[in-house]
Amino acid sequence: MHSRTLLCLLAASLCAPAFADTVWMKNGDRLSGKIKVFDGGKLLLETPYGGSIALDWKQVKTLESDQELLVKQDAYHGEKAKSLKAAEPGKVTLANGEAPRTVDLASIEQIMKPRPLVEDFLWKGNVDLALDYKRAESDSDDYDISFKTSARHGRWRHNAQGEYNRETKNDVTTTNNWRAEYALDRFITEQWFWQGRLEYKRDQIEDLMRQRTVGTGPGYQFWDDELGAFSLGSLVNRTDFEYRDGGKDNFYAGAVKWDYTRYLLGKKVQFFTNGEFGKPFGGVADYSLDAEMGLRYKVTEWASLNLKAEKDVIKGTRDSDLDKTRYTAGFGVTW
Repeated sequence: MHSRTLLCLLAASLCAPAFADTVWMKNGDRLSGKIKVFDGGKLLLETPYGGSIALDWKQVKTLESDQELLVKQDAYHGEKAKSLKAAEPGKVTLANGEAPRTVDLASIEQIMKPRPLVEDFLWKGNVDLALDYKRAESDSDDYDISFKTSARHGRWRHNAQGEYNRETKNDVTTTNNWRAEYALDRFITEQWFWQGRLEYKRDQIEDLMRQRTVGTGPGYQFWDDELGAFSLGSLVNRTDFEYRDGGKDNFYAGAVKWDYTRYLLGKKVQFFTNGEFGKPFGGVADYSLDAEMGLRYKVTEWASLNLKAEKDVIKGTRDSDLDKTRYTAGFGVTW
């Protein structure tokens, strides 16, 4: 009898969901779940009965959580609270051992899970797919597949990205190119890192047939948290051009790279932009720009719809300049 009771208790404890946070609303409702993030006036609460629910912060009376959370009352400074304790209406207590502190809910700008400096292993990325078929007086097909991923292990971070694009019109191929890039970052401090990168581009249509770039330089990670990331890097690159007529160029250049992502509207919408601007040291080209910008709308935790604009410019080359702008819409997977 006792063994059967113990088995029942053990099964119940294993099946119990790990939702220990509570939010009290001004209308008297009490919601249980797991606090994911607060930003932009929305508190995202993951519940076992309704998935992720975005709550209006102005309607929250108080809340509590047994998680360690980063509470930010301005854009630059945050306090790690070991837990949150319910307080009088319109307030919450930040529990930090012997010195708990009660603050107004209206003074809080963000709440998120703190990310430690060194992770044993952290992997994130996305794959975007866009297809466009037109059947009219002129038939056209457009395929675009791109991916971007990074893996963090200790003070090392591996970054990889690539894209393939093919367009045909009336069975004539007008665009056919692909590119791939790998970069390795070594974090020297919490925010400063040193990067080495290799990039290769191949175009089957344009006069500029191949591009190879090798570079290295320092970078700075402004932030990398639950809501997004922002980094800037400065590189010294060597780039080799190969033209369709057999001509070749190579030059050294200084470049600035950026990578910015930011979740909006309770982590439903993500704005992103990344790219590189380069200035050659010699006279082979005036400048180069390779950039993209877009929005992702999360349909589920892993699936999203995306809109993206891409710009690829090389000005002042020996033979012919490159200036391409593309707009795509499609479906993506994020992890």
